[in-house]
Amino acid sequence: MFLQKNITEVITIQPITHSDKMKSIVNLAKRVAPYPTTVLISGETGVGKEVLASYIHQNSERASHNFVKVNCGAIPESLLDSELFGYEPGAFTGARREGSQGLFEAANHGTILLDEISELPPKAQSKLLRALQEREVRRVGGTWSKNIDVRVLAATNQNLKELVEKKLFRKDLFYRLQVVQIEIPPLRERPEDIEALIKHFLINLSKEFNLKRYIDLELIERLKSYQWPGNVRELRNLVESLLVTVEKEVIKTEDIPVYLQESLEQTKVSNKETMPLKEVVDNAERQAIVNTLKFCKDTHSAAEVLGINYTTLMRKIKKLQIEKT
Repeated sequence: MFLQKNITEVITIQPITHSDKMKSIVNLAKRVAPYPTTVLISGETGVGKEVLASYIHQNSERASHNFVKVNCGAIPESLLDSELFGYEPGAFTGARREGSQGLFEAANHGTILLDEISELPPKAQSKLLRALQEREVRRVGGTWSKNIDVRVLAATNQNLKELVEKKLFRKDLFYRLQVVQIEIPPLRERPEDIEALIKHFLINLSKEFNLKRYIDLELIERLKSYQWPGNVRELRNLVESLLVTVEKEVIKTEDIPVYLQESLEQTKVSNKETMPLKEVVDNAERQAIVNTLKFCKDTHSAAEVLGINYTTLMRKIKKLQIEKT
């Protein structure tokens, strides 16, 4: 069910970097890429974890083989074993007569990205640990194990160390995954990257949509002060939205959505006051979410506009004590 759409034809990706932070991260990724070492990529939703994982795969000796992406939070728990490790003929009701290989087998000699690794239930964590330690998998209903040669990359927007302390994630699996850890900072901590990212998205989307648009430099400067709770994904969504909704050749501040204009004004006011960085970030995220909820019909639409997944939005609403209207 999930197998075919998870096997990805990798398009050559070069992470867009202008800030020293991101240049250092990309250099580290390039250094570890040639080796079979497991890498744990962490960072908020939308910062570009999948892009960095693709970059690592492309710069490895496995680049000519499959790059398989698995969203661990999207596969129902009842199907996890069969999707990850495959199943033998007649293993369960509804199984294919010929059986099926799993995502690990599909990634043999290539790379597998286990995204949202924190969402794996305990039973699946145990089986994944065995696969990593023994470098072999056993299909559901099978009596023998198959050796595999797979480079494992994992990604998470959660603090796995805290989850280990709360006994929500296996300690031994955490250390098995954290051979090399790369943490991607949120976009608000690297505003130097915003202009380069905007230009990148503008060029590529203009070509795709056959449109000729420019974004006013004053607007770009103002966008550097926005907190970007949805990070790079939110920025890309904004550029695409402006491209297809604004008819003028030059896009200016008055053309951006009202919720964003209000957030920029709020940020301008907040910048005049001195307060702890965490409070500044929380206030900016709260304002961005509140403004977005005003103009969206439901929380699912708001999450899409902000460029974050639904569970992340609900977590932030609870954390920031935002009342849903």
